[in-house]
Amino acid sequence: MTQKMTIPFSRPSSRIQAVAPSATKLMAQRAAGIENCVSLGQGVPGFSPPPHVVQAVQKMLTDNPTISRYTLQNGMPELRERLSKYLQDEKGVEADPDHEICVTVGGMEALLASILAVVDPGDEVLLPSPTYASYTEQVLLAGGVPVFVPLNSGWGLDLASLEAAITKNTRAILLCNPGNPTGNVYSAAEIHALCALAVANNIVLIIDEAYDYIVYDDTKILNPLSLDEYRNHVIAIGSLSKKYCLTGWRVGWVAAARQWMEHITKVHDAATICAPTISQCAALAALNGDQQWVATCCRKLAEKKEVCCSRLDRLTPHFSYVTPKGAFYVMAKYHFSSETSHQTANRLLDETGVITVPGGSFGQGGESHLRLSFGGETAEIHESFDRIERWLGV
Repeated sequence: MTQKMTIPFSRPSSRIQAVAPSATKLMAQRAAGIENCVSLGQGVPGFSPPPHVVQAVQKMLTDNPTISRYTLQNGMPELRERLSKYLQDEKGVEADPDHEICVTVGGMEALLASILAVVDPGDEVLLPSPTYASYTEQVLLAGGVPVFVPLNSGWGLDLASLEAAITKNTRAILLCNPGNPTGNVYSAAEIHALCALAVANNIVLIIDEAYDYIVYDDTKILNPLSLDEYRNHVIAIGSLSKKYCLTGWRVGWVAAARQWMEHITKVHDAATICAPTISQCAALAALNGDQQWVATCCRKLAEKKEVCCSRLDRLTPHFSYVTPKGAFYVMAKYHFSSETSHQTANRLLDETGVITVPGGSFGQGGESHLRLSFGGETAEIHESFDRIERWLGV
């Protein structure tokens, strides 16, 4: 029998070897091999897209022969104009649609393009943590160094620790507002303080507002691009994925001063050329349509938040948590085990079929927590907690 010769692979790049697979995706993959799972895991809103968006896209597929072609690199002019109006009306941000807005393949591409435009190998990026795990991965892909600065016990900024963490190698601060995974909302005072740090140290604040539409106490979120004194030190990311339940359509945007956008669009062009035309059409229809649909979804998410929190309250003293102020996540600290969050999340999945995300995957401050998403169906939230209660013997 002839023995086959094994030809070794060339080594993967050092940058990719430094990146760990996403715990959110790994939990979903593990769950795919387990029957009858229920999810408090991946952050996907449990609604269908607005009917008027689906109808508009169907019409465009029939009536618009250019829908299968590339758009301009930075996006359809009419969509950029509409985003400019949205930013002005909703956030007080003046952004030139031709030179300060770029439509991207979801907020994730906007983030990566921004990080690659800002961060050199060896540069440090401060991550108030727990932080969205993909931020860490993207900083590592750029050759940067993630520096985790823990949030305080209420998931607020520890400004003294942030300032102390700044070194000559610090290049950026990156955060999500409202927060994933914590459900926190940074106050206007905190945003002002971050911007002041950025200006004083000549670094960049990259702010991700994917969940800006869902705040539970009607707090107005401050986008620092609206403040002239900070404009040159801010890059803002937006997304339609969660707000209009268009996660699979992959459309978002980045807004920044012209001198930043010039370089961000270079990365965007090299990576994707343009966002999918059909998705941009869907985005335009979503922004132009009746926004009452969004208000209804927000009301339902607020109800689901109450369900999730009330079920956690029934599990005292097994869990404690900070009530979320925005988004649709809660970081639940468990007190029933000394195991790591990865061990606990995997054991919970194996023994109950409930999907969660280990808090340790979100950086310092996340260990001994599980991230729970209440974006799904209410019945599934109840079923998940029923299983957890049986598992804990409550």
